[in-house]
Amino acid sequence: MPRLPLAFFTAAALCGLGGMIMGTVMGATGDFTQSPVHAHLNLIGWASLAIMGTFYTLAGGGGRLGWLNFLLMVGGMLILLPALAISLANGHAPNLGLMIGPFVVLAGMLAFIAAVLARWRGAA
Repeated sequence: MPRLPLAFFTAAALCGLGGMIMGTVMGATGDFTQSPVHAHLNLIGWASLAIMGTFYTLAGGGGRLGWLNFLLMVGGMLILLPALAISLANGHAPNLGLMIGPFVVLAGMLAFIAAVLARWRGAA
């Protein structure tokens, strides 16, 4: 398997594990304050990264655009998730990470769309 899909699947699996641990802790403690973090970790991390990794596996790699997609998605999540957790712990207080993180993840999705659209050139 090429390194790019493997990177996406590795990050997705780690996010899936983190989401499961987080869900287990929330269920055991009855404290669901961080549910939005749990949801973002599972949907952006586990689901989206796995879907992107599947695309790059089927498409045969992604080159620089694929790696940019990976770096933006993972980097954005590393900004967004802690910022969201801090905001929720402080009564929904805004912070810089909540202003930057979503835009980085959005740029990652735009990079993915560009990679998908670029495959139309060689499509049968």
